[in-house]
Amino acid sequence: MLTRKQHELICFIEDRLNDSGVSPSFEEMKEALDLKSKSGVHRLISALEERGYLRRLPNRARALEVLKTPERPEPKKAAPPSTRRVVPEPANDVVEIPLHGRIAAGVPIEAFEGSTMLPVPAALLGSGEHFALEVAGDSMVEAGILDGDFALIRRQEIARDGEIVVALIEESEATLKFFRREGAMIRLDPANRAYDPQRYAPAQVRVQGKLAGILRRYD
Repeated sequence: MLTRKQHELICFIEDRLNDSGVSPSFEEMKEALDLKSKSGVHRLISALEERGYLRRLPNRARALEVLKTPERPEPKKAAPPSTRRVVPEPANDVVEIPLHGRIAAGVPIEAFEGSTMLPVPAALLGSGEHFALEVAGDSMVEAGILDGDFALIRRQEIARDGEIVVALIEESEATLKFFRREGAMIRLDPANRAYDPQRYAPAQVRVQGKLAGILRRYD
């Protein structure tokens, strides 16, 4: 029998895989379960592996596979259906957002090279103004962001610690990283142990948006 936290974690991982096909990052799991550190996530994942609920996929950074579906509370019985016919809303709405070139998930490279339009399922976007950038590099692979993905960005100029943002450095180069404040400095963290964090004075960094979703092509 699973503990409450184990049950919450396996349900969270299963829901994320069903929604996007990509495992959540350890940072996302920590925040979703309101844990104080990632070591707690490691312990829960190890316990779920021992109980046969979860498997780590080899040769893929933090990729997880759900082997056994957890029991969930039965949904409340719906009210008797109305005799009135209801036509459901279409679930495949597509909107077009600007595609502003490539952005680095590694060493910063120039972004906003041009502007074309990218069709995106409306369900991937929330409220606000959005744009897209094509990801170049591998420094965010442990957050499920791969080279060639399209990062869907909600335009905003402020960020909270732990959010993945588009940061414009020295008004010339842009990068996709975790945003954190470190004393009087801004630290941009990769999600790949092969890369080091980048530190800048606040005047050197301007947040241009927050990651809202990832769109991936399968050729």
